[in-house]
Amino acid sequence: MKRRKFIRSTGQIGLGLAAAGCGLSSQEEQKRNQVPAGTSHGGPVAISTWMFEEANLAAGKALANGKSALDAAIEGVSIEEANVKNKTVGKGGAPDREGQVTLDASVMSPDGNAGSVACVKNIKHVAALARKVMEGTPHVMLVGSGAEEFAFQNGFPKEDLLSEKSEKDYRKWLKEKKYKPIINVENHDTIGMLTMDKEGNIAGACTTSGLAYKMAGRVGDSPIIGGGLFIDNEVGGAAGTGLGEEIIKQVGSFLIVELMRNGISPGEACKEAVMRTVKKAKNIDQFQVAYIAINKAGETGSYSLREGFARTEYRDGENKLINSEFHLKKPEELEVK
Repeated sequence: MKRRKFIRSTGQIGLGLAAAGCGLSSQEEQKRNQVPAGTSHGGPVAISTWMFEEANLAAGKALANGKSALDAAIEGVSIEEANVKNKTVGKGGAPDREGQVTLDASVMSPDGNAGSVACVKNIKHVAALARKVMEGTPHVMLVGSGAEEFAFQNGFPKEDLLSEKSEKDYRKWLKEKKYKPIINVENHDTIGMLTMDKEGNIAGACTTSGLAYKMAGRVGDSPIIGGGLFIDNEVGGAAGTGLGEEIIKQVGSFLIVELMRNGISPGEACKEAVMRTVKKAKNIDQFQVAYIAINKAGETGSYSLREGFARTEYRDGENKLINSEFHLKKPEELEVK
């Protein structure tokens, strides 16, 4: 079965489950979520996790200049992949326990196609590499040395991803070797970006170096389709950030899109995804989980487990930060031993 047919069929399964849960027939559900002809879809719009203002602005300007949603998303996140001051995305990202920087990324296009890469060394622009996997192979995901070899074959330059600052921090970490999975303002992680172009088409990209000082081989939610990123161009898109293990367990981004399919607003859908984690996870005061979302009408929203999360949004030529609502009203930054 081809990937597009598979993704389409799984979307139909999710539609049936969600509609059943809300007591809607398939026809009623489709009618409820259809954007009437002539209705403004609100594009172009670009939203991203955290305070990645330069990256989001670049995506917004690309959309305003007529670029496609997918082109704009990848152009936007590539700025953070090249930013050595960002310790959790691309070059300059924090290494794993063995001192190796490994990157993960995924992309989804409006036609339902998807691509991702994981545990990639020596390649900076892994979102663009994920697109190459999507468009140039029969697969969805390539990992490790296989992904790197594919990158070299397609002209991606090999480069050392460990910056002087990240190496210095790593040497300091080696003295105590403690995990600190709290991911918040002081420790930005994944950049997830959702874009809607002038035609109303929606795409997304998600890229990260993952949890600092993770076990070698660890993969978070960012390259997992439905975890860190999911797009259904008939409904909307969502992206996650925070402790990837918890996002994967709830298939968070897919869940949000399915909730929006049933008419729930982007913000409320993000909140429900966070609350699934609240209900299921232990020690919720020791990590962060957050989501952003956009629906087909161009409405956006976000929600986070704890204080400190914000999304950046470009609309009508303006790029601004929007603080997210959150669940834990008085969070305490506790260190995981």
